[in-house]
Amino acid sequence: WRKISVTSEELCISTVLRCGQSFRWKNSGDEWSCALYGRIISLKQDPTHLHYRVIYPTTSAKPIIEAGKETDSEEDDTESTLRDYFNLSVDLTKLYKTWSEQDPVFMKKAPNFMGVRMLRQDPWENLISFICSTNNNISRIGQMVEKLCVNYGSKLGELNGIEYHDFPPPEKLAAGGVEQELRDLGFGYRSKYLATTARVIAHKKSLEWLFGLRKEPYKVAHEALLDLSGVGPKVADCVCLMSMDKAEAVPVDTHVWQIAIRDYKFGKGNLKSLTPATYWAIGDYFRELWGTEAGWAHSVLFTADLHAFSD
Repeated sequence: WRKISVTSEELCISTVLRCGQSFRWKNSGDEWSCALYGRIISLKQDPTHLHYRVIYPTTSAKPIIEAGKETDSEEDDTESTLRDYFNLSVDLTKLYKTWSEQDPVFMKKAPNFMGVRMLRQDPWENLISFICSTNNNISRIGQMVEKLCVNYGSKLGELNGIEYHDFPPPEKLAAGGVEQELRDLGFGYRSKYLATTARVIAHKKSLEWLFGLRKEPYKVAHEALLDLSGVGPKVADCVCLMSMDKAEAVPVDTHVWQIAIRDYKFGKGNLKSLTPATYWAIGDYFRELWGTEAGWAHSVLFTADLHAFSD
């Protein structure tokens, strides 16, 4: 195990890894593990440090826990990978203070939900995961993403008797017959969206194009994502916020809409449906309230309202 100095007020992995941002982390006791960027990473946390260990795959057919090795190489980039993945360059304590001064609702809820920060995920995985999220809950999204990895991703090995697979590249999901295979796996109408978007990224655009949206302004990136199959405003905003460095993006679903109405008296209860105009009005309201990192603040209140954290 190695460690990174970061307090639990700056990062709380037991909240961040199960609040609906990423869907592939597996929990066992106080340890979280995931196949990430071609390796298996395990995390633990104490009040002052994030502890991690990494196991790389080998060419051996043995399970990775036996055949793999925990690298001691100075060239290992896992620490920098984790710093980037958890956006650790952002001073979350300072942001919480600013939001609390601006917003009494945030001030009331934040003390029970410290350390909720936005992940900086791989845009391709993030995009596909949130196409799966349409009319879905966190648990079922996780099951779907796991099926994608098991059926189309490279196996990296086993840890504690559990297999870990990398996220499949666009080419795997763009192959002939995948749409029907996904239907057989229970993806329903999302099967067409996934296969179509995979073909567009694999054959018409590219991963470089997708990653390149990080450098574009928020509205430009948002509009570009809307051209992809299965991507509406909320999915586009999730991708902008969680993998494309658009901290001002505020994904608005019915859940966030209810928070706006209940806690902020938005629209004075006269809004009967979440129209496109209402969608942008709610996002703009929170952007004006919380500032340029409005998406981060929104995520804290979204998490506080999840049933999984009701205790």
